[in-house]
Amino acid sequence: MSFFKKLFSSDKKEEKISEQEKQTLDKGLEKSKTSFFSKLTKAVAGKSKVDDDVLDNLEEILVSSDVGVNTTLKIITRIEKRVSEDKYLGTDELNRILREEIAGLLSESNSGEATEFVQNIANKPYVIMVVGVNGVGKTTTIGKLAYQFKKSGHKVVLGAADTFRAAAIDQLQIWADRVGVPIVRQNMGSDPASVAFDTLQSALAQDADIVIIDTAGRLHNKVNLMNELTKVKRVMQKVVVDAPHDVLLVLDGSTGQNAFEQAKQFTAATEVTSLAITKLDGTAKGGVVIGISDQFQIPVRYIGVGEGIEDLQVFNKHEFVDSFFK
Repeated sequence: MSFFKKLFSSDKKEEKISEQEKQTLDKGLEKSKTSFFSKLTKAVAGKSKVDDDVLDNLEEILVSSDVGVNTTLKIITRIEKRVSEDKYLGTDELNRILREEIAGLLSESNSGEATEFVQNIANKPYVIMVVGVNGVGKTTTIGKLAYQFKKSGHKVVLGAADTFRAAAIDQLQIWADRVGVPIVRQNMGSDPASVAFDTLQSALAQDADIVIIDTAGRLHNKVNLMNELTKVKRVMQKVVVDAPHDVLLVLDGSTGQNAFEQAKQFTAATEVTSLAITKLDGTAKGGVVIGISDQFQIPVRYIGVGEGIEDLQVFNKHEFVDSFFK
């Protein structure tokens, strides 16, 4: 069985999401899908074969969908190779080829491998440090994650270490109350590392399973950001030696190239281990998921496809590609 047949057949038996989640995903990607396919239909109009004109148009479509220039060129090169191997490749097969190549790219960065919010937690408490600029949906993502973790039967503690904005602390408190999980907070202007330290001590005392630490999202000075995040990590390790176990960068998918720039800044400032891409329901540029995953070789772990508490989903490449290309 070929790699791509495996990708879309046997593995999927174990990787199904619920019908409700699938409908939410379909609805969340609707703008991206409609925009992409309307452009693709025009690109292949009157053409029966995948030729240079079709490939040029496809390149333009992928770039305008915010897949990113480098990733677009990679996809086009792969398709050109397949066209050269099969001189009679028709435009009616373009969807299938694109689908296979995009799934292949996502596999290379280990994106979309998970199917559940909680995998095997070897460490307890499992510490997630969340980074990202203000306005990307960071606090909302933390709240929705806490909800999913608690729903899975895990004891969760939140830490409000974004102490530079009173609103950030208050917003996280609202989410903690809504989900019904404890939060550790101090006054605005407090040392973020001190909040993180107290949060982990509290988590140990409560025998918590998962800790989610919010951090400030300021990018005006990369050195300051790096120093701050390094200090938070160092202080956390006084309580939990190998913390954090995951550094989750939250990006707003609707900002397109700005999301790429933010990913560049944060990956330079700290070791980001996973990504959450939010607000995909409000944009026609869902291709940003593909580009960021490929360019930074960091797995996309979660995607936001709506405002509801259930609308943060574990990113599954099979379901994403199926939904995008159906």
